[in-house]
Amino acid sequence: MDRSADEREAARRRSAEELLREFGDRARLVIYVAAVPGAGKTRRLLTDARRLQAAGKRVAIGWIETKGRPDLERLAEGLPIIPPRTVTIGTNQYQEFDLDAALEHHPDVIIMDELAHDNLGGARNGKRWQDALELRAAGITVLGAFNISHLETVSATAERLIGYPIREIVPLSFLKTADEVIALDASPEILRERLQSGKIVRDEGDIARAESGLYQESTLTMLRELLLRTIDQLTIPTVSAATISSAVTILPKGVDSERFVQRCAPLAAALDLALEILPDPGCDPDDVARVATEFNAEVLPAEEPERVDFAALRAALIILPRGKVGARLINLPVENDIAMLDAEQSYIESTAMTTPLSGTLGDRMRVGYGKLTVYLGAAAGAGKTYAMLDRGQQLRAEGVDVVIGLVETHGRAETEAMIGDVPIIPRKTVQADGITYTEMDREAILARKPRVVLVDELAHTNAPGSLAPKRFFDVLAFLRAGIDVITTLNIQHLEALSDAVYRLTGTIVRETLPDAILSLADEVIFIDVSPDALRERLRAGKIYPPERIEPALSNFFRMENLAALRELAIREVLRAETRERIAAPFDRILLSVVGRREDLLLLRKASRMAARLEVDFAVAHIAERRDRVDEAMVMEFERATRVLNIDWVDERGVDDAAKRLLEIARSRPQTDIAIGGTHRAPRWPARNSFARRLFDNGARELLVLARPKAIIDDGDDDA
Repeated sequence: MDRSADEREAARRRSAEELLREFGDRARLVIYVAAVPGAGKTRRLLTDARRLQAAGKRVAIGWIETKGRPDLERLAEGLPIIPPRTVTIGTNQYQEFDLDAALEHHPDVIIMDELAHDNLGGARNGKRWQDALELRAAGITVLGAFNISHLETVSATAERLIGYPIREIVPLSFLKTADEVIALDASPEILRERLQSGKIVRDEGDIARAESGLYQESTLTMLRELLLRTIDQLTIPTVSAATISSAVTILPKGVDSERFVQRCAPLAAALDLALEILPDPGCDPDDVARVATEFNAEVLPAEEPERVDFAALRAALIILPRGKVGARLINLPVENDIAMLDAEQSYIESTAMTTPLSGTLGDRMRVGYGKLTVYLGAAAGAGKTYAMLDRGQQLRAEGVDVVIGLVETHGRAETEAMIGDVPIIPRKTVQADGITYTEMDREAILARKPRVVLVDELAHTNAPGSLAPKRFFDVLAFLRAGIDVITTLNIQHLEALSDAVYRLTGTIVRETLPDAILSLADEVIFIDVSPDALRERLRAGKIYPPERIEPALSNFFRMENLAALRELAIREVLRAETRERIAAPFDRILLSVVGRREDLLLLRKASRMAARLEVDFAVAHIAERRDRVDEAMVMEFERATRVLNIDWVDERGVDDAAKRLLEIARSRPQTDIAIGGTHRAPRWPARNSFARRLFDNGARELLVLARPKAIIDDGDDDA
């Protein structure tokens, strides 16, 4: 795509006007936090400053250091600089940010790096972050940055990692007072590449020392995790009880609390829920606190299980021990998922289960296999495509052969400008059912065989008749051919998160792909943006066309939805980074279904839970003599199990379905039965719920899944 300099400048001006609307007129404090130097803080500050300046804002540099890098110096050209003050200490003179000069100059926006810096003698404030607060109070928007190791809640751990004291500290309360806190994520691989190329320090001796110190891969990995966990803790959505992202474990007295919670924790993790413990008053408080710390759980006020108001409990999942309380609960209609576990059971294991990407995961170890980088965002409009193109431009500047396999700009001028002179592989045309589609040309890319290909929207479903049904299969073909792939993905498109996304947003996503794709990736980079900024971008027309803006604001793009999705995205990046497997509290899930269409949704839900826990999965349809069977629905279930390659049991005319299902479950040890929750409360002479019948027949453990309500489609997932 050839663009003249005038066209690119016009595009930059249009995008700057959008940024101006995004920031508005109110003075704001926006803080970018990174794991270590080299993550792109200075570049981000200068880029935002130039865009705001082009949009008509009076922007000034308060404090920034380009470290002699030509690319940063070019970005700083033309930006007014607040004259620094000079401080004399002994025979040496030092330059410092001058708060008084900044207040007198009074720009609309000021950029300030190194917010953790201790001001030298004669300053009005002891710390630069205090200067930032004073500037905002004076009506000046501040864009600032610092590294996570300087945060008071992280510094002690960071000191142990890097081996020297951190003296310049930023309090957590400062982050909490900011209007926006954005993580500038960069993988250890990228940071080490930047270090070795001289973009962080130039002297070879300094590079070698950094590689053996702060930039050791293990240290970078831990600091990155501390960064993302800090942002996760700051991103706590305020949502209704029906959408709260937590699991509550009812902890009885007289049981081994550590063993019981150890079996509860994987269920919460598999559903991306924060774990909370509601202990019986008879539990040892010190023991409960110890277990909560071990499993990163919050402790709720103690309450007797018999007195818990489960209908008012703010939890998506309730986990409780087998007993009278659980038997009563599973016999009632509830909106929560329920897991009833045997408090005497100790089974907990990491099982080996094949996934659709298992073969490819093995291929990663082969010589010549391409490298996969995924830019992951919380929602459309986060800036994933822009970041992907920016990375492509940086690689191209280093002489790497980069091409665009497919990019969707959605008419965003700023994104289009970032394409620049990167070669684009033309799309191919596909005709199907009288409709013309344009798709990425897989064969042309394989024939061209670039070093790196940029592929947008990884979850995309290809046109009928394409070589592969989904775009991620095309990406796997590129990787096997030795081509590095940089791609983009929104968190809601991961299959295993579909239920979490539905619970949080009321939306079911049409285009999904296996979440094992993140395990396959060599790098997963989180593109962070605050919910406020996303909504402003939506209002400015940067995400959807005008007719979709208001519906999106009142549905998928509600503040609580975006905050929750951001939380999910951070947790998935952490999971991908640590490569942790979730230990399973059982070996197999056996789902019982009846001839209802809604049970197809239960099948999907239980299947995803089994996939996340990496346990086997089977489905059983057991009909009693008096039951009427919907043959068409049973055939749909059978087809679905064939597609998923799972065991299917169909038995008719049995005397007692509950007893027969238990016999099937017990044919293989460590099997937990999953069923849909009841729609009605028990009334004489009607029988108890099927879950209660299973309990009465001796079921030791049960998963009772809330039946899905009405489904809202999220429309065009690619936008």
